[in-house]
Amino acid sequence: MISVIIPVYNGEQTIRETINSVLNQTFSDFELIVINDGSQDSTLEIVSSIPDSRIKIFSYPNSGQAISRNRGIERASGEFIAFLDADDLWKPNKLEAQLKALEANPQAAVAYSWTDFIDKDGQFLGTGTRINYSGNVYEKLLVRNFLEHGSNPLIRRQALIEVGGFDGSLTPAEDWDLYLRLACHYQFIAVLSVQVLYRVSANSSSTNVARMEAASLQVIERAFNLAPASLQHLKKYSLSTLYIYLMFKSLENASKRQNSVAAVRYLGLAIRSDLSVLRRRQTLLKALFKIAAMSLLPAAQNRVLITTAKSFFRKFNR
Repeated sequence: MISVIIPVYNGEQTIRETINSVLNQTFSDFELIVINDGSQDSTLEIVSSIPDSRIKIFSYPNSGQAISRNRGIERASGEFIAFLDADDLWKPNKLEAQLKALEANPQAAVAYSWTDFIDKDGQFLGTGTRINYSGNVYEKLLVRNFLEHGSNPLIRRQALIEVGGFDGSLTPAEDWDLYLRLACHYQFIAVLSVQVLYRVSANSSSTNVARMEAASLQVIERAFNLAPASLQHLKKYSLSTLYIYLMFKSLENASKRQNSVAAVRYLGLAIRSDLSVLRRRQTLLKALFKIAAMSLLPAAQNRVLITTAKSFFRKFNR
């Protein structure tokens, strides 16, 4: 019924745990296609040692995540397709809940869930967006990728084939591009529970902020070149939302003071794109506080101060 596709490159640290999160699903009628993208560590040996007949392994020269996902699509035989990055995890009922949502809503081609973020050791870092957009989500998706990453949705295979696969030139924003193409033609359905654990690590493609900026700007330009005139006014919100996201991504690494310079730049671009950003006082205060701390304090003291400030903001917002 479902084809699960995991592209992996040098994933020996996490691949076993990731695969087990699939094998432990409450829904069991799936095939698990692992695309070994030219790994040079023990990834292939680890995957090959897992005794489950549903696992199918295909090895290729290194070509990147988008191409690996497309190779998985070509190999898939399921009616539905789900993608899982080699360091992310699923809650046990992820596939079952999303499949039920699609079966109950035959007009929808994509089911998605909520996400929590974990660190490299699997410890909780924070919550993702808790959004409930169902039906025609194209307008919402033009402004931001509220699915957040590629390990989230379950997609009808026929819809995926009709809109085409991932565009490797848009890495690491190829997920958003695909979701926009799907939203042009199909409805989405939200599953209102946390079912994906997204691992944030130094090696994550989303941590390369400059690359994310370039790819996301391409996605935005392409999307609004195709969007109707009635939606062109959303472009400024799309740009400002992107720049606010990049600003906070820049501030995640407290050990690099030059990141504060990038954060100031992104804040300026966000304001220039949409002046209404200035009304988001709490967001601006958090950003300016982090920028000042990163610029003025040594890394160790900065981390302590940021941790204390986060605790304060959480208590303040209760």
